[in-house]
Amino acid sequence: QLVESGGGLVQPEGSLTLTCAGEGPVLDDYAIAWFRQAPGKEREGISCISSRDGTAYYADSVKGRLTISRDNAKNRVYLQMRSLKLEDTAVYYCATTRRCTRVGGIGQTDFWGQGTQVTVSS
Repeated sequence: QLVESGGGLVQPEGSLTLTCAGEGPVLDDYAIAWFRQAPGKEREGISCISSRDGTAYYADSVKGRLTISRDNAKNRVYLQMRSLKLEDTAVYYCATTRRCTRVGGIGQTDFWGQGTQVTVSS
């Protein structure tokens, strides 16, 4: 089971750090991806990190504003978000993925968390 936390209400240009915790699965066996889904929009894969060497991928929509990292000792993956915009408002999900490459992005996903709401509003 994956559990996301850290969402909330933040003002534009603010920052948040989301956490994906593995409760059961050992996350260092998996590449981990972050997705988001805004109301009325399709789910978007925004970032992922490989299981061992820390290779990371970022979608163009978030590049330069997000940093993904992992702490395998704590069974956690983090998504640091800064300079948040109104359009970043969405439910954010983490998932295990079979592939994460810097250019190719996110591969097939298997296990998902329940999501955490991020609302950017003044």
